[in-house]
Amino acid sequence: MVPEGSEGVESVIVSFTSCNEATKSLSFRKSMRDSYPATLLPRMGWDNIYRRRVKVFTLAVIIYFDYKALQQREKWINNSKRATLWERAHERNARRVLNLIIELEGLWVKLGQYLSTRADVLPEAYIYLLKQLQDSLPPRPLEEVCQTIEKELGQPMGDIFSDFVKTALATASIAQVHRATLCNGREVVVKVQHEGIKTVILEDLKNAKSIVDWIAWAEPKYNFNPIIDEWCKEMPKELDFNHEAENTKTVSRNLGCKNRQDSATPENHIDVLIPEVIQSSEKVLILEYMDGTRLNDIESLEALGIDKQKLVEEITRAYAHQIYVDGFFNGDPHPGNFLVSKEPPHRPILLDFGLTKSLSSTMKHALAKMFLASAEGDHVALLSAFSEMGLKLRLDMPEQVMQVSSLFFRTSTPASEALENMKSLAEQRTKNMKAIQEKMKLDKKEVKRFNPVDAFPGDAVIFGRVLNLLRGLSSMMNVRIVYFDIMRPFAEAALQGKIEKGPAKYAQWIHDTPVQSDVEAKLRKFLVQLGNDDKILGIQVCAYKDGKVIIDTAAGRLGRYDPRPVQPDSLFPVFSATKGVTAGMLHWLIDNGKLQLEENIVNIWPQFRTNGKDSIKVCHVLNHTSGLHNAMADVRENPSLLCDWDESLNRIAMSVPETEPGQEQLYHYLSFGWLCGGIIEHASGKKFQEVLEEAIIHPLNIEGELYIGIPPGVESRLASLTIDTEDLARLTKISNRADLPSSFQPGNMLQLATGLPALFNTLHVRRAIIPAANGHCSARALARYYASLASGGMVPPPHTSSRPPLGSHPHIPKFPSLQSPKEKKAEKMKEMVAPKNSTKITDRSRDSTNGNHRKTNKDKYTRLPTDGSSTSCSANTPDSIDGSESDDHRRGVSKIFSNPKIHDAFMGIGDYGNLVLPNGKFGLGFRRFSLKDGSLTSFGHSGMGGSTGFCDIENRFAIAVTINKMSLGAVTGNIIQFVCSELNLPVPEEFSRFSEYGPDMELNLARPLIN
Repeated sequence: MVPEGSEGVESVIVSFTSCNEATKSLSFRKSMRDSYPATLLPRMGWDNIYRRRVKVFTLAVIIYFDYKALQQREKWINNSKRATLWERAHERNARRVLNLIIELEGLWVKLGQYLSTRADVLPEAYIYLLKQLQDSLPPRPLEEVCQTIEKELGQPMGDIFSDFVKTALATASIAQVHRATLCNGREVVVKVQHEGIKTVILEDLKNAKSIVDWIAWAEPKYNFNPIIDEWCKEMPKELDFNHEAENTKTVSRNLGCKNRQDSATPENHIDVLIPEVIQSSEKVLILEYMDGTRLNDIESLEALGIDKQKLVEEITRAYAHQIYVDGFFNGDPHPGNFLVSKEPPHRPILLDFGLTKSLSSTMKHALAKMFLASAEGDHVALLSAFSEMGLKLRLDMPEQVMQVSSLFFRTSTPASEALENMKSLAEQRTKNMKAIQEKMKLDKKEVKRFNPVDAFPGDAVIFGRVLNLLRGLSSMMNVRIVYFDIMRPFAEAALQGKIEKGPAKYAQWIHDTPVQSDVEAKLRKFLVQLGNDDKILGIQVCAYKDGKVIIDTAAGRLGRYDPRPVQPDSLFPVFSATKGVTAGMLHWLIDNGKLQLEENIVNIWPQFRTNGKDSIKVCHVLNHTSGLHNAMADVRENPSLLCDWDESLNRIAMSVPETEPGQEQLYHYLSFGWLCGGIIEHASGKKFQEVLEEAIIHPLNIEGELYIGIPPGVESRLASLTIDTEDLARLTKISNRADLPSSFQPGNMLQLATGLPALFNTLHVRRAIIPAANGHCSARALARYYASLASGGMVPPPHTSSRPPLGSHPHIPKFPSLQSPKEKKAEKMKEMVAPKNSTKITDRSRDSTNGNHRKTNKDKYTRLPTDGSSTSCSANTPDSIDGSESDDHRRGVSKIFSNPKIHDAFMGIGDYGNLVLPNGKFGLGFRRFSLKDGSLTSFGHSGMGGSTGFCDIENRFAIAVTINKMSLGAVTGNIIQFVCSELNLPVPEEFSRFSEYGPDMELNLARPLIN
């Protein structure tokens, strides 16, 4: 129903007599025909559809060239006169559009109504003129109306109504509305479809489609084909009023609408009204009459003392409920489809449910995740939402994607700020297109025709239209709506069923993988208990005993707003557990003769000589005794520095030591990574990522499941971080410690923790190389690494206990090419004629400013990788440390360290005892764990938040735990104690004496939360 109408129109009530049916019907129609003004009987012009098409295209061309001519003309006009010229052009063309819409009616009225609500982006002239379409169009002849009613309902007018208002309340593009009284005395409104309007609408859709195609050709950056395609799909449904009747009932039922407000209202209750459906047919709809004021009648609203801000907020809440909670929403919220009840408490009245959209459960959850990811700045969840809803991009630019998505839900602006808002949007678009041009290396002509969206889901079109209409509505009402605040509870509610699915409510909370041992069966029960206590969000546990997998369990979900289940190959950020991998890389270079533990760093890294660092040795860095524990502490004020590898290395090289080398062990919470990274690159002559792959990834066959700086293409497997606020609040009870750097003490840890997930959930940080803090891995990859270290570097048997098999992912995913068939054929021919013994080398260079992997080839267009890529890891094989191909090294190596005393080197004991500070907690790169008798039998590294990897060399035991709900480590500590107890293994003192907070309390209180 579209009851936009003129206030104060005098009602002419027709009273029916008790004559026979034929006489009553004929006299009724004659009475209304004779009294109806001839000026209000326009023809809609559907008798000549080709003439309509010519008029539409002619106007489109005229307006297009009018603006194009003005763009050229303004180059020769003074700045002071340009604004006037544009204002005149806008008014001139807006009047042209209005006149044609009034003449043609049909679909074009709806378009005009939509445009009239976009005060936030359209020039004032268009808003001022087109808003007339919200009032009412000239009505159809009443004789036609009566004929339609009698034909559709199968009864004479007199048998249905006792009174009927001859003057239409409103006339819209598809139908007109009359007020009436049923024979039983109930007041109603009758919506009657225009005769022949279906033909007109369908023809208008064809014309609109042709115009959109032409615009996309003339101005490729304005491609509205997804929008018009969705309109073509949905608009015909609006022509069946039975469909609208059912929609009205459904929305009313979903929103729990009642004519009076209940005293007790549930959470997310919506206080709106929707008319009751009385009767319907294909072309006639009879609804309950509700006395209300039009939303755009500002004077009447003010006279009634209505709070416009509260009014628009409640309308917004109603639509948030429809979209996120119900998955069934009205797709046409223009001002004419709302009234405000005249009786207190002046509730919004929602009208016209002809154009509605039903969302699948997957789409509803994806839209909710998109909203929450935008609110949280979570790039991973955002890209995951896009993938789930079927939105595909042609390029990898997560920062720009987040900006566009956040713009989608931006706070509305009053109409008075429209011009400034338009300029801001234009500037942002220009900035994004420039970024695309630079990344894709496109010239001006290419970027003009480049569309970053490869596939756009139809469901999202109507969703976007609703948001734009709501934003236009708030601008018209001159109020400011903060969508992130108002819609958030409903988006959270959409995911609540999945978000709150802990073990007690979700039978598949633990991923379905084979149980490897009795210990694992018992552990899973223990994890369920922890999950029911809300101590676990998502977790992986993997353990080896005597070189064999005995535990390989994944449970929970990937993120707070990502209900997808954790799987064995999911990638978790492990913070300082990364240091154990980085230390292993340095030991590997030492084992290969590229440097020595007692070597001065300046001999390897000449730039490191500045500010008195000549005497700092490699072993000082590994033992946390270099005196550079506070280096890079200012990164908290400038987080972007984390992502600049070269600048970070430069600052480390220029840093000033605070203590003499080898004299005091103070945890190098951030500087450790860049110190080791600089040494690794200068000693090997290779990039950090290349050494990581050659030393650890390929020999252990853990491709695709251990990264320090992730490549594009693995986002769908990433876990998102959140914090256990209750647990971390305990930090406030801990006093400062002498063994911690001055830049990091327990007193400021809690403040850092609150911003940590948001920072490390961004792809910009996840893709950076931060060797002390941003490792991303699965527990099975980390456990395999420590299982190898436990046996002195021996490579364990293949890990096949879970699916997909460990190492089956391409380490650097490939992106689908947008090459033409002709180009692909040429490429294939080149490969056919190339020498058979030639080797195709894939460029795996990375951007030096952020550590990103990138591919370089003739295909300038890169997209998110396709699922199930069959890319072989061999294409990404680095040269060996000696410069030769390393297939044998990658697959045939049985041991990654040749030093028979490598355990002593890791722990800084035996022959290596003189290289570490006596009685210190750290060996050479690893945290040393001792038993009650003081003996050192195990080593490893934990990360702030709880993720841990360590091994017991005497019992050939290794375990890794990865989690995404950051705490002080009680969960991890309890798990390790449980497993060791079940295996009858000694529990390291550090893991057994801190039962209240867990072993990681001892490990991590000496680390900033950035680890």
